[in-house]
Order: sequence, then C-alpha cells, then structure tokens
Amino acid sequence: MKAVGLYRYLPIEDEESLIDVEVEIPVPTGRDILVEVKAISVNPVDTKVRSPKDKVEPELKILGWDVAGVVASVGPDCTLFQPGDSVFYAGSITRQGGNSSFHLVDERIVGRMPSRLSFAEAAALPLTSITAWEGLYDRLGVSDDPAVNRDKRILIVGAAGGVGSIATQLAKLTGLTVIGTASRSASEQWVKDHGADFVINHYEPFVPQLKALNLDHVDYIFCLNATDDHWRKMADALAPQGVICSIVETKAPLDLNLLKSKSGTYAWEYMFTRAMYETDDMIEQHHLLNQLADLVDAGRVKTTLTEVLSPIHAANLRKAHAMIESGSTIGKIVLENFS
Repeated sequence: MKAVGLYRYLPIEDEESLIDVEVEIPVPTGRDILVEVKAISVNPVDTKVRSPKDKVEPELKILGWDVAGVVASVGPDCTLFQPGDSVFYAGSITRQGGNSSFHLVDERIVGRMPSRLSFAEAAALPLTSITAWEGLYDRLGVSDDPAVNRDKRILIVGAAGGVGSIATQLAKLTGLTVIGTASRSASEQWVKDHGADFVINHYEPFVPQLKALNLDHVDYIFCLNATDDHWRKMADALAPQGVICSIVETKAPLDLNLLKSKSGTYAWEYMFTRAMYETDDMIEQHHLLNQLADLVDAGRVKTTLTEVLSPIHAANLRKAHAMIESGSTIGKIVLENFS
C-alpha cells in the first residue's frame, strides 16, 4: 500500500522530511479494524512529532491523526463496525498514523462518519472535536444544560484554530456566552461565523477588553494557544472558583499561586490519553464521535475544513506541514485521494 512517512526528523523544507513509500497492508487482529483511507487532515501535533531532532527511526514512522475512510476488514473481536461502514477517527499517538492508503485502528476510538459530509469534510473533524469535547465536558466540567449555563461565560483562547472552531460551536450549544480570541480581521470574522458572541485580541490584556464589553470575568477558560504567554492574563480574567483547561505544553512551570485566592482549578486536555493508556473508558471516544456525527447531520455543528489538497503524497503533506508551521492557518487543511 502507499504511505507517507519518515526515517529522519528534518526541517519541512528538506524533501527527506516526509517521503513516499510502499509498505505491506496490515491485517487486523483483536478489536482492530482495517480502514481504507479516503481523506486525512493535518494538525499541529503532526508538525511537533516531525520537528527536527537527533533521532533516526529503524523502521518507517507514519504520522497522521485524522482519518475518514471505509472499513475494509475487521478483527475477530470487533462488535462495533463491519466492512463497508464509513468511519472517522483520530487514532493513537503510540501507533502508526493514518497517512497511508490502509490503516489499523482500535474500533473503540472510531466513530460513524456523518452521512451529510464528504470524506474530506469529515476528516477535518475528529482530533479537534475530541479535544474540544473532552476539554469542555470532561476537564472544564461544563454542563450540557443551557438552563444551567444561562449566566455563565467561557473564554476560548485561539478560537480561530481547528480546536477553537469546534469548541466555539459546542460551547454555544450549551448556552454559554462565548468570548473567542483572535488577532487578525480574517480570523476574527471566522470566530464570529462559528458562533462566538464576542471576540477580543489575545495579544492584549484580557480583563480591560472584557470590562469594555461589560463582561468582567469568565467562569471557564479553554487555552488553545501559548499557555505560557497567556497564563497571567488568564488568571486575572478567571472568576472565583473558575476553571482553566489548556492543551498546550509549557516551557516553564506555571505559577499556580495565581489561582489560590480564587480557589481556581487548572486541568490539562490531551485527546490521546485514553488510547495511549487504554483506559477503562476508552470507548467514550467512540460514543462522542457518534454524538458529534448526530450533531453534524442535524446541522448543529459544521465542518471546519478550509483547504483541500489532492492527491495524498509526500509533496502535498510537506506543503500542509509548512502551512501549519506558518502559524497563520484558519480552520483545517485536508488531503484526499492517494495518487
């Protein structure tokens, strides 16, 4: 089968950073399903894993953690899917990624693909949607009851990105007042188009901007960008007994004392945790992706696809990585069709 992978970790400008290869089609065992890959998406995690380092892989390493495709075959212990089913998922960071024409994945982290979407539109959703869903409901503890959230507010830092675009939509469904951050006119409009009530600039202090909107403080903060840079601004903006969740690792220890007087809570969200540790509730990602598919098919959540590259090969994946590394992308970049 066709695949795109690496042996060495190189700058994306180097043609050897991602290469086209042919490998054997794997055979599913246990609860694995074999998926014929129709479309893939690129996320910042792809570029972070691929980033230059002094390491050489003895075997080809395949990246890619957003897939939409069709089940080709299933392992003997599978109960959730059968050949012919259209699916979407993010996969596991501890296994080979989905940048290949066929891919093995545990069925417990796979969802039914929304029927109203194309494969490209669906491939834009899994990783960012799982991150947004877990961040909102599991880490921040947001209720899904709009009556509970009538007077509550959430600040989404980096709302124009892939995760932010989904988090904004989900937060609006819960009845929260949503404040997104953006720094350019195009990204500000994108955030508004996805449902944010207000948009502020993440390069400026948050509290004065909130006060200018007569909002004062926020109950929840979902940080999707530069945790170190925004930490003090977030601590200042958080309401007493509020919660902050971040998905971005820090370069230095955070001063949690800034949250002490407010009895504030800090949490991490890493959407690979369940698959990485094969937690007892690993199947929750299957359930949430199916719930997401229902929301999409009902027209309540929309895909965040902004650009499609075709076909799927190393040159186009290098192009997509370079676009992500520029730091100016809005929404999601998808590749479809193996050449």
